[in-house]
Amino acid sequence: MTDDPVAQSNPPGDPPGLDLSRLEQWLAGAVSGAGTGLTARLIAGGKSNLTYEVGDGAHTWIVRRPPLGHVLATAHDMGREYRVMSALGGTDVPVPHTYGLCTDPDVLGAPFYVMERIDGVPYRTRTELVPLGPERTRAISVGLVETLSTLHAVDPASVGLADFGRPEGFLARQVNRWRKQLDASYTRDLPAADALFRRLEADVPTESAPGIVHGDYRLDNVLVDARDRPAAVIDWEMATLGDPLTDLALMIVYHRLGALLGDQSVADANTAPGFLTEDEVIELYRSRSDRDLSRFGFYLGLASFKLAAIIEGIHYRFIHGQTVGAGFDRVGDAVNVMLDTGLTSLEEHR
Repeated sequence: MTDDPVAQSNPPGDPPGLDLSRLEQWLAGAVSGAGTGLTARLIAGGKSNLTYEVGDGAHTWIVRRPPLGHVLATAHDMGREYRVMSALGGTDVPVPHTYGLCTDPDVLGAPFYVMERIDGVPYRTRTELVPLGPERTRAISVGLVETLSTLHAVDPASVGLADFGRPEGFLARQVNRWRKQLDASYTRDLPAADALFRRLEADVPTESAPGIVHGDYRLDNVLVDARDRPAAVIDWEMATLGDPLTDLALMIVYHRLGALLGDQSVADANTAPGFLTEDEVIELYRSRSDRDLSRFGFYLGLASFKLAAIIEGIHYRFIHGQTVGAGFDRVGDAVNVMLDTGLTSLEEHR
């Protein structure tokens, strides 16, 4: 059951949350050359934003909207994604071309936007990369890091994003935000979480120069083309202005989590032969950036704290019967692993 009024009356045969007749009417006035007789398929969905491939027989687009049941409260999510990708369209950061943003809930029941369909693969697992061989895998991981450094070199004001976030005090707010997230998912005592929070709160470093933060940068949020180069960075719903080193740290901590768990319950593409090692990732980024990484241990600790809070939220939903599926019964074990990794990380790069 959903409280999305349009989704409830969605015509039979249309993908959930996408009324093709209403979308067709909107496209006719918003996208030059859009035809009739639309077809569509849902290519990504769930509790995150829904992604559809839509075509008229001559053109193909990607449509993004919030999950079913979410209405105006998530308008800022669609607006943020659309705005940042539109702003980056004239830079060296690979992003899809954007065609239009609709904030009128009468069309699909929630805000949505339309962007270019990009041919590319969002590699996620070791088993996807191993057949490519170490040389291609290395090239893919190099492109991943180079693209991140390119993003972080963009001056937000030069692309119209000077007001896209509040970079002052960003790190301290992140520490407190993820503490609140952990508290909201409380099911058990986590002494390591208390210890990590205290140490992070007490030793926030001077922030690096403000920049555009993707917020969830990892290989499966990058479409890789047939030449093993990044074709597009996607999933910008967490984007903001802040300290870009948080992106680099989170990507590395994702890699650590994949290596520690050793299964496909999380992305483990970085364990494929040829993928840059952690030290190589850091050195490649350092060679392309003038940012000070001398306190990078703090950023790794914060990223570990963030991932622990996210995973604990999944564990909370699982034990309350709100999430079902293979692997969720083990996800809670990863929380203490992440917290212990975070405490150890604080001693790195000092």
